[in-house]
Amino acid sequence: MATQMFEGRGHAAVYQKYRFAPGKELQQTILTYLQGKRANPAELAVDVGCGSGQGTCFLAEHFKKVVGTDISEAQIQEARKAPSPPNVSYLVCPAEELPFEDASVDLLASFTAAHWFDIAKFMREANRVVKPGGCVVISTYTVDMSLRYGNCSEKLTKVFRESWDLLLKYSHDRIKLVLEDYKEIFEALPFPDKKRITDIFDKIPMTVAGVIGYLESVSPYQAFMKNDPEAAKSLLQETEKRMLETMRVSSRETPVELWVRHVCVLGCK
Repeated sequence: MATQMFEGRGHAAVYQKYRFAPGKELQQTILTYLQGKRANPAELAVDVGCGSGQGTCFLAEHFKKVVGTDISEAQIQEARKAPSPPNVSYLVCPAEELPFEDASVDLLASFTAAHWFDIAKFMREANRVVKPGGCVVISTYTVDMSLRYGNCSEKLTKVFRESWDLLLKYSHDRIKLVLEDYKEIFEALPFPDKKRITDIFDKIPMTVAGVIGYLESVSPYQAFMKNDPEAAKSLLQETEKRMLETMRVSSRETPVELWVRHVCVLGCK
C-alpha cells in the first residue's frame, strides 16, 4: 500500500518553498544515460510523485510534453501555482494507477518519492505505460548531507547532523529504502537493462533560512510536529541559532552550500 505523507496544505506550501530541484550532477547523470539509450523521440515524460514540481520543470527542457502526477491534491495545487513551462501539466492520481495508455510514455521518472509508493504495483504500472525502448529514472537524495561555509564547515555540519539524527527517530519505516540506497527499488525494476548509481554528489546553493525550511519540509519533522509541536519548533529555532553562532553572522539569509549525495536507479525497457 502507498503511504501518504504530504497531504496538508501548510506542509505542501513549505515543501514548494524549500525543496530543491535536481542538482546539476544528478541532471547530467540522467541526461547522459537518456542520450545513450535514446531509442524513442523525446515526446512524453511523466514525473510520478512530483510534489510541487521541482523535478517536473527540469524534464520540461528535454521533452515535448511533461506530466507531473501526485496523490496529494495540496501538492498539485502548489505545483500549478508555481511558474512552469507551457509544456508542463499536472494531475492528481496514485503512482500505482497512472492514467496513461499502454506503451505511451517515453520516460517515467520519480524524484525523492518512490520510497512512498507500493513498489510492486508501481513497477507493474511502469512496465505497462513505458514504451519499448523507453526509460525509467528513479532517484532520491540521501541523508548523507553536509554544509559548507568558510572555515567552519565541519562544525556547521555537526550542528546540522545532530538535528537530522534527532528527526530520524521520527522517520517512517519507508525511509529504510532511502537508507539502503534504493537497493530494493532497483531489484524490483522489471527491466533487465538497468543500473544503480550511488555516488552522485551535488552542491546546492542555499541560505541558513533555506536549510531550516528544508528541515521543516521533511516527513520526520512533520511527524515530530504532530507528536510534540513545541519541541519540534524549538528544535528548528535552536538549530538556526547554533548555525548563525557557528558562522558568526546574524542574517538568516546568509548563503551556505548544502552538499548532498544522490542515488539514481536507471532502466531501459
